[in-house]
Amino acid sequence: MGARLGSGGDDELTETHEINVTPFIDVVLVLLIIFMVAAPLATVDVPVDLPASTATPTPRPDKPLFLSIQADKSLSLGETKTTREGLGAALDAATNGDKTARVFLRADKTVDYGALTEVMNALRGAGYLKVGLVGLESASAP
Repeated sequence: MGARLGSGGDDELTETHEINVTPFIDVVLVLLIIFMVAAPLATVDVPVDLPASTATPTPRPDKPLFLSIQADKSLSLGETKTTREGLGAALDAATNGDKTARVFLRADKTVDYGALTEVMNALRGAGYLKVGLVGLESASAP
């Protein structure tokens, strides 16, 4: 025997064809939180041992302008000692005010990266934007 529940009539359950967006929003917010937590973890600094350069050296200009940083962080423009405060004036005198001249920056191995960056900032502050870093050539990368 079968029984029919509900009111008698031809009432059928109607289907709704609308998307319920509440679960979709919940999933999107959870994914957003996961990416917000995981993104900083992907940019962790790792120690890097940089290889020696095997690039072909560029031809040396006729009269290069060398700025050297010694181990005691003193500066020399060519063979003349200079200070960071007087660097702009010394460069202007050596290049006759030509701000497009290339300055070759040499630094001792013991000079830390911060001191090198300070000198490069001083060069930029003086208006000399063409800076070449000088290093030793290596036969092959280790």
